[in-house]
Amino acid sequence: MNGAIGGILPLALGVAISPIPIIAAILMLLSPKARVTSVGFLLGWLIGIIVAITVFTLLASVLPENDPDASKPIQGVIQLLLGAGLLLLALGQWRKRPKAGEEPVLPKWMQAIDKITFFGALGLGFLLSALNPKNLIMAAGAGTEIGSAGLATDEIVLVIAIYVLIAASTVAIPVIAYLIASAKLRGPLDALRGWLAHENAVIMAVLLLVIGISMLGKGIASF
Repeated sequence: MNGAIGGILPLALGVAISPIPIIAAILMLLSPKARVTSVGFLLGWLIGIIVAITVFTLLASVLPENDPDASKPIQGVIQLLLGAGLLLLALGQWRKRPKAGEEPVLPKWMQAIDKITFFGALGLGFLLSALNPKNLIMAAGAGTEIGSAGLATDEIVLVIAIYVLIAASTVAIPVIAYLIASAKLRGPLDALRGWLAHENAVIMAVLLLVIGISMLGKGIASF
């Protein structure tokens, strides 16, 4: 189980450090309906992460079992494809980075967050966590690690819970903190939103590059 936990940690961190959902959560916390929409977004974010990692874990668990010392070509091919996908995403993010002196433009859906409802925020959180290509690749990698580790059911549940807690933490922490001390957090949250919006592409490019190379290494080692 320790090996599976070690394998999913960087992938969970990759989901957690995604600037876009963090910015979306912060914008909701700065909106007139902060308490309603932020909770909806957090619930959708959690549900999406749980669904994605559970589905990929179940899919990976049906891979044919091999001798622990034998090569695992199917798992290796999957990991190589995931690693290559992450490197392509890293390149795309790097090319999207703002040029010197250029202000980043937020997506139109972010500009309309002030008008979003609880269920709209719930759906948005689910879409960003469960159907985002980058998060899907992370979930697929983590699911492959968990499903192919030969764990008992209770161990699988525990590792998935660790993945979900880490992956959801960067959205959950500001939302929960705001619910406890909203007045003190508006200034810091606004400053954090601005910094993340400007550095989003660079942060994600570096993160995806590191995790992609790690995934390629695991794929090569599986043969």
